[in-house]
Amino acid sequence: MAMEAHEIERMICDAIPDAKVVIEDLRGDGDHYSALVVSDAFRGKSRVQQHQMVYAALQGRMGGVLHALALQTATPDAAPDYAKG
Repeated sequence: MAMEAHEIERMICDAIPDAKVVIEDLRGDGDHYSALVVSDAFRGKSRVQQHQMVYAALQGRMGGVLHALALQTATPDAAPDYAKG
């Protein structure tokens, strides 16, 4: 059973309320996504800690319902232009 992009976004935003989330379905199969998550909550945290925060938000769905997620995280000042605003 695949996971929909809006569900991934909702779960991340529920756990990280100020997050801006950009999701792309890489294969059109609902199993392989890329996600850019931008949040002030990442400030002062290592990349590993930032990713752990996002994985925790997905509540164990990684590797099961959500097969693959190419994850990028950033603080607002370090985010790519397309993810700002």
